[in-house]
Amino acid sequence: MISISVVVCVYTEDRWEDILAAVASVRAQSHAAHETLLVVDHNTPLLDRLAEEYKQTPGVRVLANAGPRGLSAGRNTGIAESGGEIIAFLDDDAVAERDWLRRFAEGYEDPLVFAVGGRTLPAWASGRRPAWFPEEFDWVVGCMYLGHPTGRVRVRNVLGGNASFRRTAFEIAGGFANGIGRDGDKLPLGGEETELCIRLTRARPDAVLLIDDRAIIHHRVPTARERFGYFRTRAYAEGVSKALVSRSVGAQKGLESERRYTTRVLPAGVGLGLRDALLGGPGGAGRAGAIVAGVAAAAGGYVVGSVRARRSGATFAVVDVTGAASGARAADDAGGADGTGGKEAAA
Repeated sequence: MISISVVVCVYTEDRWEDILAAVASVRAQSHAAHETLLVVDHNTPLLDRLAEEYKQTPGVRVLANAGPRGLSAGRNTGIAESGGEIIAFLDDDAVAERDWLRRFAEGYEDPLVFAVGGRTLPAWASGRRPAWFPEEFDWVVGCMYLGHPTGRVRVRNVLGGNASFRRTAFEIAGGFANGIGRDGDKLPLGGEETELCIRLTRARPDAVLLIDDRAIIHHRVPTARERFGYFRTRAYAEGVSKALVSRSVGAQKGLESERRYTTRVLPAGVGLGLRDALLGGPGGAGRAGAIVAGVAAAAGGYVVGSVRARRSGATFAVVDVTGAASGARAADDAGGADGTGGKEAAA
């Protein structure tokens, strides 16, 4: 049976119950995880609390992020410390369905498959989707959106909160790039998994990246993220993120999927929203307006991010996780990488 290590990156005690639920869902998998690694992002009280919580739980390890603050470095720490043939990533405020890892494992029966992602569904704090919130923008809350490929299909990139990679993917392409992605409670950036996937397929052109929408997780959406203010901020941040990704891998690849989404999926969504409004359907005008506002915010973020990247000459540190990963496989209690080594990605 193929071995899968699961990495859950955490950073705040405010998500304590969510973290416990995430770990419990991994431990209940039909395809048992090789191990669950909780990587704590520079939060000593949370690190100590989790270490105490799981000190007698087999297969669960609590680690400190060995690199700079942020999600990318936390994931790299998990990769370096893991021992599985596959490394899967689960958001700290999500729970996985029982067959989540089994669906991932099935994808890797093909030796050319280097990454498999799944389907992330929103769990709204209010109990239902806000009437104005368009499904086309579910990526704002970290979920699969209307217009994303469905079924079991090849994709440009997987989505980071519900994803897995063959270990050799990191040996080929390096780890997640520092300088892209989230950093605690700062502007909610993203895009680090997109940059990694593009870097991987450039280094290994025959690599296959899949989405299997039977690999399902449920991602909690707190009340604050059901509000239009967060919607607009997250859309703006996504534009900034895309500018950084394009700076690293080029606009042609960095915006390849987004062009179809913007020119086909979103106009159709506006049309459906306006139709619903004319027919008296609830929220139709709001959804159409939110799509327009979201596009404008993302476009503004992209412009601002592009200007900043050019002025700063931004580069992104790609951590070499292979040496530490080999050490982790060699011993049950191996130490991790320090997260500071690596090379600069072309910018």
